[in-house]
Amino acid sequence: MSLFSRNTDGLPRMKGLSIRRSRVISVLDVGSDKIACIIGRLRPRLASEILPGRTHTVEVLGVGHHRSRGIKSGVVVDLEAAERSIRSAVEAAERMAGLTVETLIVSVTAGRLRSTRGRGAVELNRQAVTDANVRFAQSLAARAPLEPSRIALHSIPNDLALDGEGGLENPRGMVGDVLTADLHILSAEETPLRNLEAAINRAHLIVEGFVATPYASALATLVEDEAAMGSACIDMGAGSTTIAIFQNGRFVYADQIAIGGSHITMDLARGLSIGTEHAERLKVMHGSTLAELLEDGESVSVAPLGEETSGGTVAVARSLVAKIIKPRVEETFEVIRDRLAASGLGHVIGKRVVLTGGASQLAGLPETARAIMQRNVRLGRPLGVSGLKASNKSPAFATAVGLLIYPQVAAEEYVAGGGAMSFAFDESTRAGRFGAWLKRSF
Repeated sequence: MSLFSRNTDGLPRMKGLSIRRSRVISVLDVGSDKIACIIGRLRPRLASEILPGRTHTVEVLGVGHHRSRGIKSGVVVDLEAAERSIRSAVEAAERMAGLTVETLIVSVTAGRLRSTRGRGAVELNRQAVTDANVRFAQSLAARAPLEPSRIALHSIPNDLALDGEGGLENPRGMVGDVLTADLHILSAEETPLRNLEAAINRAHLIVEGFVATPYASALATLVEDEAAMGSACIDMGAGSTTIAIFQNGRFVYADQIAIGGSHITMDLARGLSIGTEHAERLKVMHGSTLAELLEDGESVSVAPLGEETSGGTVAVARSLVAKIIKPRVEETFEVIRDRLAASGLGHVIGKRVVLTGGASQLAGLPETARAIMQRNVRLGRPLGVSGLKASNKSPAFATAVGLLIYPQVAAEEYVAGGGAMSFAFDESTRAGRFGAWLKRSF
């Protein structure tokens, strides 16, 4: 039985997991620096061990990654090169797991992610709230207008209110006059999604569902209390940086900026007149944002541009490297600070910020983030899965691990265009209750 479908907009959507069945899933994190594929087995938890949004345990079976080619800031710029990179990453994971991959849950950074709020209200006339009322209110909320070139990637219920009293977890059976539903609609430009799907299809693979990178990263790095109390997760990738805000355990806002780790690499390459590969190595091994803590006597050897093969090197002070890096990092966090303020959810976040992503591992970066954003900042590593090697437990794999977690929360999303079968699960009827029992059980 297929565990994914296509919505009325043609976008693949993943269905919810059965809480009684194990399942092997494969995920693909498409980044500008690397493409990572992970194969994992999801096993149902015991009823006493189920946590919010965690109905299964996740065991990693295989991991593969490859240098990203044909991808820039999550956008496919060369279809053939992207296909080869995807194929190589998937084949490496298949060899490790001893399994063949057919479908993938895929991360999305491209498409200029944008959050919209939708609201729908249903007149009850002092009648008890039913499942049908809730779904109808959500369907009205999902009609929030989007630009013609954009498509809804996620539609996540945020709040239900009865006669203005919000924060209702389950209003079914309650009596009131007006039921209001709020949705967080995260949209993306359609063309980059279609091209990414085309690159994956060329590798003879099928997209099971798209998941926004900030959502996936937050699922992997935020602990339950952080998601419930309100926190921001900042994923610093090579080509861009994404922001996710959680409130009351729900994904309520996302944004992105077109600045990432590759921009720091280019600053070093230009500032020191060295090749980009040498600049990347220099950033990773000797880079820091804290120039004032480095002694001027400390230096590293680099090969000037055009002399990489001749063996000639020059000594560069580590403090100079830090002075080149620091302005770009400060600019990044100043933009993030302004975006968080513009979101109108600064009070929700409070002082809680989690940094993750490959570019977040730069020495001194959390300290610089704290100073600029005036918030408590911690480095977030992927949590909630077993079987990951130590080398894959870094922030660089947060999105991929979050994709493994996502199927457990996929059923919480509102999906439009359920068609005739949507009535088979209407629990206000006898047939619907039977259909809903079948869905939950199998």
